[in-house]
Amino acid sequence: MATIKVQGMTCQHCVQAVTQALFGIEGVENVKVSLSKGEASFEETKPVDMEEVKKAVKEAGYKAEV
Repeated sequence: MATIKVQGMTCQHCVQAVTQALFGIEGVENVKVSLSKGEASFEETKPVDMEEVKKAVKEAGYKAEV
């Protein structure tokens, strides 16, 4: 399970936006986003480029740190 820090989330809508962004990446499944911890974790069904993960989170309006 991979875990990234996500900055900028303030509510459940933010959690949902990050969740959807991560589910949009091929090879990512079982996404769990924690507002209180400010992080997201997911399983990789195949190797996932973390730059692609950061880009997807950024396009959703947040900042990801791997």
